[in-house]
This record gives sequence, C-alpha cells and structure tokens, in this order.
Amino acid sequence: MTAIGVHLGCSSACVAVFKDGRAEVVANDAGDRITPAVVAYRDNEQIVGVAARQGRVWNSANTVVKVKQLLGRRFNHPETQLHRSQTKCPVKERPFYEITTGEHIKYVAPEDAAKVIFKKMRETAQSALGSNVTEVVVAVPVEFAPAQKKAMRDAAQGAGLNVLRLIHEPAAALLAYNIGQNSSSGRSHVLVYKLGGASLSVTVMQVNGGIYRVLNTHTDPSVGGESFTEALAQHLATEFNTFKHDVSSNARAMLKLMNGADMAKHSLSLLGSANCFVDSLHNGIDFECTVSRARFESLCSSLFSKSVQPIRGLLESVGLSTSDINQVVLCGGSTRIPRLQTMIRDIFPHVDLLSSAPPDELIAVGAALEAGLLVGHDGLGCEEEPMAVDVSATDILVKEVDESGAEVFTTLLPSGTPLPARRHHILTGQGTLSSVSIDVYQRWVSRPPEKLAKVRNSVLLHMNASLVCCRDGSIHVSCVEQSGGRPEVVAIASKK
Repeated sequence: MTAIGVHLGCSSACVAVFKDGRAEVVANDAGDRITPAVVAYRDNEQIVGVAARQGRVWNSANTVVKVKQLLGRRFNHPETQLHRSQTKCPVKERPFYEITTGEHIKYVAPEDAAKVIFKKMRETAQSALGSNVTEVVVAVPVEFAPAQKKAMRDAAQGAGLNVLRLIHEPAAALLAYNIGQNSSSGRSHVLVYKLGGASLSVTVMQVNGGIYRVLNTHTDPSVGGESFTEALAQHLATEFNTFKHDVSSNARAMLKLMNGADMAKHSLSLLGSANCFVDSLHNGIDFECTVSRARFESLCSSLFSKSVQPIRGLLESVGLSTSDINQVVLCGGSTRIPRLQTMIRDIFPHVDLLSSAPPDELIAVGAALEAGLLVGHDGLGCEEEPMAVDVSATDILVKEVDESGAEVFTTLLPSGTPLPARRHHILTGQGTLSSVSIDVYQRWVSRPPEKLAKVRNSVLLHMNASLVCCRDGSIHVSCVEQSGGRPEVVAIASKK
C-alpha cells in the first residue's frame, strides 16, 4: 500500500508520495511539480492546471480559481462575498459556481471543483508510481473551521481517496524538516511563515518531545503572492502606455500582463533582472519590457512591510520575543523572494532560517510523511508516531452586560488552548431582571468578535455556566443553578 500527501492551496496544488521510507513530490503530465489550482469547464470536459490558467484570458467566466476560499463556507460569509467580487466566474447562492458551456448552464459546488483538483493529484501520483493510490493525508490551514475541514475531506473522498487524516499546514512543514522528531524531550519554539498565492499565514508552534502545539496563528487574506504579481502588472501596464494605449481597464489585456508578470516575478527570485514579453497585448501590438530586481523591490516595498509586520505582534500575543524562537520555517512559493527573506532574517538575526527545501512543496512532503507513518511503511511503533495536538484556533469569549449597561467580554478559551477543554463561568443577574442570557463569541487575532450562540434563561438568576470545546471544534454550553445544582439549559454551538 502506498500513501500520498496533498496540499491544496488557493493558487496551486502539490502531491508527494511516500515510498521506500522517503517522501518525494512527483511531477504532473506537463512535467511541473506544482499544479495551478485552476479548473476550466469546456463543453464536456474539465481542465486542470496550466492550460486552465492560461485559458482564463478567453474563458474566465467558466474558470474556477481559489476554490479553497469557498470550501465549507456559507453564501453570506464575508470571505464568500469577497471571493464573489474578485472572481470572473459567477457565484450564486448556496454557494454554487454558475458555469455556461454552449447553451447549457450548470451549477458546480465548490466541493465538486476541489474534487477535480484532487482527482488530478491522484492521477499524477498513480502515473508516477504505476499503481493505484487511495490512502492520503491532506493538509489544511490551522484556522479552518469544522465545516471547512469536512468540505475538504468530502472533496478528497469524492476523488476516490481515503483520507487517513487532516493535518495542519504548519505541522506538515515541521514534519518535512524533521523538527522535534529526533529527541524525546526538550521544548523549543518554531515560527512557520507561509506566504502563498492568496494569503499570508504566520504560526507560532511549540515543539516538545515530538508533540506539536499551535500557540497562535495570524492569517491575512489581503496579501499574498498575487499581490506582488498585481503590483508588477500595473507597472507593466504603465510602461505600455508609451504606445498610447491604456490597458489598465481591459480585463483580457490585464490577464495577459498578470501571466507575464508572474513569470518575471519568479525569474527575479533567481536573477537580477527579468524580461517580460506578451504577444499581441492590445490591438495586435506585442509588448516587451525588462524589469530589474531593484525596481521590483521598489514597486512592492509597502507589500514587503505588510508581509513581515504581523510577526512581532503574534509573538507578543503568546508572550514570546524573537530570541525565544529557535527556528523559522519558510513555506509558500512567495517566500523565495530574496528581499522578503532578508527582512525576516533581520527580525531573527540569530535563528536558523529553514529554506533549503522548495517552499511550495514543503507542506505536501510533510503530509506524505504523516501518511507514511499512518500506514506503517517505516516500521515505527504507534508510540513513536508524531502527534499533533488539536487546539482552539480562536479565542472563545462570553459577553455580559455590567451594571452600567456596558458590554463586557470575558475570554474563557484563549486561542491555542489544547482540546478538548472545559471552562466554568459564574453568571449572576440582579433580582429585578426577568431573564439572564449568555452570549458565546469567537475572535480571530485581527478581527472583531463573531457571535456563535445565545443561551437565555427566564428563571434562574445565579448560574454556573460550563463551556466545553471538543476536538472537532464544536462548543457545548450548559447552565446549572448554583443553589440546587439543577440543569436548566443546554445549548450546542458549532464554529462556522
């Protein structure tokens, strides 16, 4: 039995196979080790990868990009609405993608689009191994809610894969570098810095005897590799104005420039300058321009600052300083940018910056190593298997109203709390009140609190509220009368 690890990101996907005690990324049929997570629908076929991405120039309305942003989310979720405003493929309520092929309209669920990508990953692995593949470990972000994890699992299973486990992306990155697996004792702290195509994620991990614990994580969907590409594309559009043509409002021309800018950006990570050529950019006019690395860094200076700004704040939130970090792991293709690496090294001048492995392959490799452990290929006993401790990805709070009528939030479960966990809270109402209610909220690092549930009681005014957060992220709230110990209300809220 062979096992694989898959990392499905917003902009790309990668598959690694575990064989002969090693995990290796395998190339797709185009010879690329990274496959664009883009699905194009045409008549009776579905195309995944480079061809689908390049076809956006003329088939953008039927091309699904960044499907990961929609997985497991409701139509009215802010991230879903943001996705709707950014994609050319119409998103309808539930949500569904509206696909028009010929005279027919069909509606594609995000899970079905993700299933096509997982199927491509499975076929890539099977082609490399020459045998059937079913066992997989899938990497997911730390902040994924239970509904998102379920949608990811369902998509993989729909592609004919048996999901052995969902592993957090930062834990997979640590496994890929074998961090904490050679020693049975000793505590260390690792910062995992991930800059993917569509978002930035910074996570502080505690490693102790092979156990990984997430202390806190910060995700910023407003900055990613595409942000740098867009900045360069806008510069190229300005350069093209020398031909007296403004293409900044021409969607098709800008897509062509984005493709050219993306290739130039990757070249600038290795070379001091890069040539960008776009065939027939506008009105049959070809465009060619040379961009230096210094010019690129100048264009993206604000993005670089924004990319490293969350690091210190995240460390402060868990009571650590830069000197407390033992290692920094870079993952995500955009961490190849030399300027970004330099800025991170300046923050951690005395810390090992792990960047020797391809950063856009790292998470898939870690997932494959976990898959290998689960199917027992390397002969390790169960007691030696690395463990990932489930923790709360958000702060869990209760809201009350004090005597002056002001709202007061009390944090019962800070983010990073190992799960399952139980907390008690005494709630006392004044005798003039007809009821007492307790509101349960979740709060991300950089977002306002979001209500999960309200428990209202019309009889008891002195309650002992018990909040239990299970490993699957569900929250159970029960209220018991202090004097008699009689349970009055039980409510269950599931984080969305």
